[in-house]
Amino acid sequence: MITTRFAPSPTGYIHVGNLRTALFNWMIARKAGGTFILRIDDTDPERSKEEYVDAIKEDLEWLGLTWDRVERQSERLDRYAEAADTLRQMGRFYEAWETPTELDLKRKKQLNMGKPPVYDRAALALSEDEKARMRAERGAGVWRFKLDQERIDWTDGILGDISIDAASVSDPVLIRADGQVLYTLASVVDDTEMGVTHVVRGSDHVTNTATQIQIIEALGGSVPSFAHHSLLTGPQGEALSKRLGTLALRDLRAKGVEPMALLSLMARLGSSDPVELRASHDELIEGFDLSHFGAAPTKLDIEDLTPMTARVVQMLESGDVAAELATAGVPEGLRDAYWQAVRGNIETRAGAGDWWNVFAGGAEPVVADEDRDFVAEALGLLGEPPYSAETWGNWTNAVKEATGRKGKQLFMPLRLAVTGRARGPEMADVMPLLQKKPKL
Repeated sequence: MITTRFAPSPTGYIHVGNLRTALFNWMIARKAGGTFILRIDDTDPERSKEEYVDAIKEDLEWLGLTWDRVERQSERLDRYAEAADTLRQMGRFYEAWETPTELDLKRKKQLNMGKPPVYDRAALALSEDEKARMRAERGAGVWRFKLDQERIDWTDGILGDISIDAASVSDPVLIRADGQVLYTLASVVDDTEMGVTHVVRGSDHVTNTATQIQIIEALGGSVPSFAHHSLLTGPQGEALSKRLGTLALRDLRAKGVEPMALLSLMARLGSSDPVELRASHDELIEGFDLSHFGAAPTKLDIEDLTPMTARVVQMLESGDVAAELATAGVPEGLRDAYWQAVRGNIETRAGAGDWWNVFAGGAEPVVADEDRDFVAEALGLLGEPPYSAETWGNWTNAVKEATGRKGKQLFMPLRLAVTGRARGPEMADVMPLLQKKPKL
């Protein structure tokens, strides 16, 4: 069975970059009838917050990205400790004590010599007495995985054939000096024990994947199918890192972005398939194919969500926005007619009731000085409500005969006088909803 996972760290709110990873893994699992795991990467006790765990679940639920089960890495520390012991017994795990300053000096020296800036494995040459002295002087060290210095090959679901020389990569630190288990080890243990078959994540993880493949093999696990999607940039190709705080899913939700608009954009962005608004999750899943995605950085213009959200809202029925219409004061008996009239002019669900103030008599008429006498004469030819669908045509014909005006010079001043807006619903639909006769 295909099993995928999304493993966010609860150290902040998830943003559009996280969503891309979650969505791809979710679609793979759902398309195959497999399992999608929400795995909370909370091994950092200082930065992980329960409020962010709740927020992650809330954001995914808002988008309809349901999970089959939740796992928490903080509850699996004993499993990571056992894996670490196994690696020690195999001679693949060693302790090292270099300070960040010492490591930086080593990297600079290697670069000056034209060598790749990788850890030189000096800790492997320490005798037991030297190790004991280092522990006494510096306390516990970090624990590094000893890579086999050979090529690591895999066929990536997006990038194609990948080959990385392990000799050009530093032995990764898997456990910090304070005992915190890092993602590289925890993820390997979890993927192996949870039977994860497919892993999709950002292309910034490619080197990390190479090292994890060796760790998986050392622990006797099965290597999942890896795929690395492109990283997102701003619309001009600029890095998104400084803007991600404003691209949190909860901020987009607060701005009125619709779930299907966001999912439709993220499900195809960066692929050879056109970005088209999908009506359901099933439609998203049906056309999804990892092989259609490319490696080049993918430009994201968050403004693209505005028209897509408007299209979602405009396809809703009045019952879908009943709460918003009730809040705006739209009488229940008029809600269907009101929504049919205005929905083509609504951009967000929160704005569903905005036009009711106009129809209820709260519109401030907009009348140009040169049109004031014309509008006054026209209003004199309009009776009192209730009006019908024929009222607008009958009224404008009468005004045309009385004043000789026609075309835009006739219709625009009257629209502005009635609604206070230059654009909006068809006036034939507006007139039956007016609760009061417009006044200057």
